[in-house]
Amino acid sequence: MQFPLIRHSAAALILCAALPALAQTPAAKPAAKHVAAKHAPAKKAPPPPAEPVLTEADEAQLAASERTYLGDYACEFKQTVRIEKHPKVPGYVTIDWQKMHLTMKPVLSSTGALRLEDVTGRTLMIQIANKSMLLDTKIGQRLLDDCIHPEQARLIAEAKAARLANPEADAAATARNGLGITPAAK
Repeated sequence: MQFPLIRHSAAALILCAALPALAQTPAAKPAAKHVAAKHAPAKKAPPPPAEPVLTEADEAQLAASERTYLGDYACEFKQTVRIEKHPKVPGYVTIDWQKMHLTMKPVLSSTGALRLEDVTGRTLMIQIANKSMLLDTKIGQRLLDDCIHPEQARLIAEAKAARLANPEADAAATARNGLGITPAAK
């Protein structure tokens, strides 16, 4: 009865001793697959997207494009975005951010904000006095926020200096724009 146990134990010891040698032996690969992969045709890069067809800008769009701050914007998380005039069609601008190259149509809103609307309908850049932001309209998320153009930075600094120079006017403006409730000191 002890012999089968000894036989199994001996077989297990021999197998354990052979495992390291088996692990170091490379597995044979089928030669046909290796040769076929070597001569496979290279994948072609996808063609660049077609340029959108742009209509001629009207007077309102031309005026809005003149109000667009062109150049580099410093954004949150050390990101940058660049806005330039469209190289071919007056009244349009292009936005370069990361690997995106967007053609935008400037539109003045009733609130005074400048909207840069992607001609493909995917993105929107809003430019207000103290910052700009890039939005993805399809998923409803901000792509970039707190983008500041040097001209916006200058306007922010001027507004801050004006508040510091005239605290009474700042308090009056706060009262006009507030709820009219002044906290009482205790």
